[in-house]
Amino acid sequence: MKKSLLFTVLLGVAGVVTLSVSFAGPPAPKAAGIESKGYTWNAQDGEKIEAVKLKGNKVNGEEAYEVCGACHLPNGAGRPDGTFPQLAGQHTTVLIKQMADTRAGLRDNPTMYPFAVVLTDPQELADVAAYIESLCIPLDHGKYEGSDAAQQIAKGKGLYEKQCLECHGKNGEGDKAKFYPVIAGQHYNYLLTQMTHIRDGKRRNSNPEMVVAIKPYTDDMLVAISAYQASLKMPGAMCAEKAAKK
Repeated sequence: MKKSLLFTVLLGVAGVVTLSVSFAGPPAPKAAGIESKGYTWNAQDGEKIEAVKLKGNKVNGEEAYEVCGACHLPNGAGRPDGTFPQLAGQHTTVLIKQMADTRAGLRDNPTMYPFAVVLTDPQELADVAAYIESLCIPLDHGKYEGSDAAQQIAKGKGLYEKQCLECHGKNGEGDKAKFYPVIAGQHYNYLLTQMTHIRDGKRRNSNPEMVVAIKPYTDDMLVAISAYQASLKMPGAMCAEKAAKK
């Protein structure tokens, strides 16, 4: 556990996590993002690229992940209500980019920033990503639960294959080398929130090409695409089924 972080996690009987955090230091920086003409979504320099080139140590990464597990859960499952994404199963490059962008002020995430900033250097970013990569993928995640789920998923499939497939892959597997995230099997509510933010220019470290692609999409269309993406199976090693209690 980081000594620079006064961090208390209390686990209640029901498994509810209560978090008390105290920090000293400046607020999150704010670098120029998509609102700037000079913004380069995937600049091949800086802390991100340094970390990507390093071999992560998952043993060290497990210790560093302690500050992440309070929100994303120790198994990296995140929360189905969409407040925190599932990390297990995500590309290491994407994990590193999002942590580095948050630290640099390119992604506005005041909840995550205090935790991301205590990671000391590119090596520690690589270590955390390597540990998360070693986690098995939870069997359950937040899906679209409307009575019209079948229709929404079918509609979303058509929209996805028209606009999203080229970058995110046929099965939502993303592209590790290009920093395109795995979106298959992510929590429905998180997918919907993030695509809405990207469309509306609120996620400042977005890929400008994606902003243009989904700018014409209505809220109903984003619901359908999110429902479809959440219905896909995340690629990678799934967690084992728990034995039924006798």
